Amino acid sequence: MARNDGIDRTVARNQDVETADDLAKVQEHNEREKDSYSNEDIEPERSSLNVHFKAPTAGYAEMFEQMEQDKVISTRGLKADAVKYGELVFDVNSAYFYNHGGYEFAKQFYADAYKAAVEIVGGEQYILSAVMHADERNRAMSEALGEDVYHYHLHVVYIPVVKKQILWSKRCKDEALRGTVKETIMQVSRSKKWTSQIALDEAGNPLLTSKGKKVLRPSYSILQDNFWEAMRSAGYTDVERGERGSTEEHLTVTQFKVAQETQRLEAVTAQVAQSEQTLATTTAAAEKKEKELKSLQKQTKEVQRLNLTVQDIEDMGKVNKFTGNVTLTPKECDLLKGYAENSFLYRAENVKLKDQLETAKRSASKWKKKYDDLFAEVKSYLDAIKLAPERVRAFLNAVLTRTKETIEHKQPVRRRGQDMEL
Repeated sequence: MARNDGIDRTVARNQDVETADDLAKVQEHNEREKDSYSNEDIEPERSSLNVHFKAPTAGYAEMFEQMEQDKVISTRGLKADAVKYGELVFDVNSAYFYNHGGYEFAKQFYADAYKAAVEIVGGEQYILSAVMHADERNRAMSEALGEDVYHYHLHVVYIPVVKKQILWSKRCKDEALRGTVKETIMQVSRSKKWTSQIALDEAGNPLLTSKGKKVLRPSYSILQDNFWEAMRSAGYTDVERGERGSTEEHLTVTQFKVAQETQRLEAVTAQVAQSEQTLATTTAAAEKKEKELKSLQKQTKEVQRLNLTVQDIEDMGKVNKFTGNVTLTPKECDLLKGYAENSFLYRAENVKLKDQLETAKRSASKWKKKYDDLFAEVKSYLDAIKLAPERVRAFLNAVLTRTKETIEHKQPVRRRGQDMEL
């Protein structure tokens, strides 16, 4: 999945299709047989652009039965609950195709990827369907770039088979034939198809642990290697192998998409949290200024109460009968000047604090609007979390808890822009 580190990586995932119901759902999704989809990123009007490198000749289950009748495959010795189908999903981050021209480049890339799939499966005859989806929109990149960007990927539904030799038994009447190969069949076997292999060193010798045991390479790691090496050989030298040991080798398609959206949700949630904190800080500043203003108003009233009344001021001085001028004593003059100066100071301070309060209120209103907008944007994701299955819910809760703990222990960082999910 995208890590936003600028590196394009190949990803190959194998998943078991365990039941008949699972097979029907895979067929409906891959062949776009439904009228509507819960995945809002699928745009049915673009489904005609999906490319079949091998189109199914019938339903997946019907094709399996016909292959068994034609003895292309054998279910001899297969348990009733054995896994008979598998699905390979080949993928590279959306930015890789966007930067190389989009749809036409993706068609050629996955045409070459299909050749790799044939080698991995063991033959084209064991593939039921191979289709490149071109109708799933990458929401995060589309929003970041302001244009529609689509996530191209390849689904390959196949039957896991291994070559098995059937020997003549000891009960064979012809002694010369006993123990020799009677026939070779392509046995349906998921477990044998995906067995781990012994890791070898540069000289071709088995690698051993400190206890002398042979080191095994997991089958999914081998799948990643084979796909990456095939694409590099086909000329795509600007892609890297999917990271070793990463969970993307084991994720189902649904989990993979949930993880992609979770990255986007983490970014938006962090921005919401930052806005909440900024709003709280601004609101606190506004409340502080309002308290200061009220305190000053209270002090002003107290000063007015303790100082001379208007009548007292009017009684100051003596009027000259001839000129009409008022004569104040030096003490009265100084006292009146002091009151006038205090009055102007209090009035100026009142105006200043009122201006600061209005500024703080406007700032608080602006941040509240940003918070409301961001909350509205992630509301659908939060609602989806409530409705998610327990495993997915636990996965997302763990991510959100980690995000919250990070925010609580670190100072908020001003973001230049929302990260793209590539």
